[in-house]
Amino acid sequence: MSTENNPIGSGASRREFLKSATAATAAVAATGIIKTPVYGQNQAPSANVAGANNRISIGHIGVGGQGMAHVSQMKPKHGDNNTQSIAVCDVSKYRQDFAKGKILDGNAAGKVDTYGDYRKLLERKDIDAIVCATVDHWHTKISVDALNAGKHVYVEKPMTRYLSEAFEIYDAVKKTGKILQVGSQGCSDQKWHEAARLIQSGKIGPIVMSQGSYMRNSPKGEWNYTIQNWCTETDTDWKMWMGPVKKQIPFNADHYFRWRKYYPYCAGLLGDLFPHKLHPYMLATGNPEFPTRVACVGSKKFNTDKNTPNTPARDVPEIVQLIAEFPSGYVMHVTSSTVNEIGTQEMIRGHKATLTMAGNKVELTPGRPFTEEIDPYTSPAFPGENLPNHHKNWFDSIRANKQPNAGIDLAVKVQTVISLAEMSERLSIMCSFDPVTRKVTDGSGKEVKALTYGSLPLS
Repeated sequence: MSTENNPIGSGASRREFLKSATAATAAVAATGIIKTPVYGQNQAPSANVAGANNRISIGHIGVGGQGMAHVSQMKPKHGDNNTQSIAVCDVSKYRQDFAKGKILDGNAAGKVDTYGDYRKLLERKDIDAIVCATVDHWHTKISVDALNAGKHVYVEKPMTRYLSEAFEIYDAVKKTGKILQVGSQGCSDQKWHEAARLIQSGKIGPIVMSQGSYMRNSPKGEWNYTIQNWCTETDTDWKMWMGPVKKQIPFNADHYFRWRKYYPYCAGLLGDLFPHKLHPYMLATGNPEFPTRVACVGSKKFNTDKNTPNTPARDVPEIVQLIAEFPSGYVMHVTSSTVNEIGTQEMIRGHKATLTMAGNKVELTPGRPFTEEIDPYTSPAFPGENLPNHHKNWFDSIRANKQPNAGIDLAVKVQTVISLAEMSERLSIMCSFDPVTRKVTDGSGKEVKALTYGSLPLS
């Protein structure tokens, strides 16, 4: 790129860049979203939320730990967002009643209905949108059924358990025109939108590499949550909970509370923590792509589960490293661990400059060959990521009929990276992907069937 076409060139153009950067940052902070294309334009929004002044009625499906986080953080904002929670569904009777109590919280005049079967909740014509915070293996069926029932969907990350399911949801969103948001709240953290603005404007040149991490240190084993006494075969509809899992097992409270440890229900770190990095980093490119190749390695040699009495060892790794290559040539490296909490510096490297995210600011540092062409830049400090902002972005997007910050076009690409990484790690192969045919091949070009329920003994 020549200096003539580069807004961070010398002289007056540098001043223009600084002025435009400040103005754009203020604009982004004010709107809470970057500009995204309207989709599903031939589909009308829900009849009950066609205007900005109309209330959005919400049903909550899955009200365990994460589901209750949505309930408790939506409730104080119902007035500001003109929303209401009117129904909850869970396989546990205890959790149904607990969530209902939290929503009503002494409001004797209020009304919240409870369900053990999500399909009954979806039959409600007065529910405009649902929050799906179930175990991962139920995300697809509930989301697709909700979309086809005319509901907008907020689905927790990872969007799906397996690759083919990601395209089931993608196709359903495109068919129905409903608004789907994935629960990766980092996408509503404005530093990533500022990074996208800088990258889209050519400020760092072509993207070369990025690096990020999500690290924890859990001496007693990550996800070894306390098993509660109320969880019994009488309380919990275990057959419903197991759902599409191929190998059905008898009621198991350890699996119910600690399901993220076990492959039939979750990809472990790849499903739980990696989405919090993959969504924002791919958003920040300004033009998210499907991956060309993905490689992943994991290890579970530290056996931290032995430090929690009466808990089996996990299926999933305690350390995972992922490398993904994209058609533009960009290479992304993400690391996660449950046995060391020190992360890598958050960074996106361009050919001409590098972006670092520190203190919730975005810092642009020109490469040495380009210091005469590009000035350093530091953004204002943005508020840290939070769940209410991500909820609000979903509600605003429903009313405006446009893609939210973690919408389907980004989410399907992120899930492809996650699913290919799981295949790479579990099958010990490099995975290539063709988004046109939706097929996976190995290094020799031989097609490899994507993992799904029943593909492996632990699936």
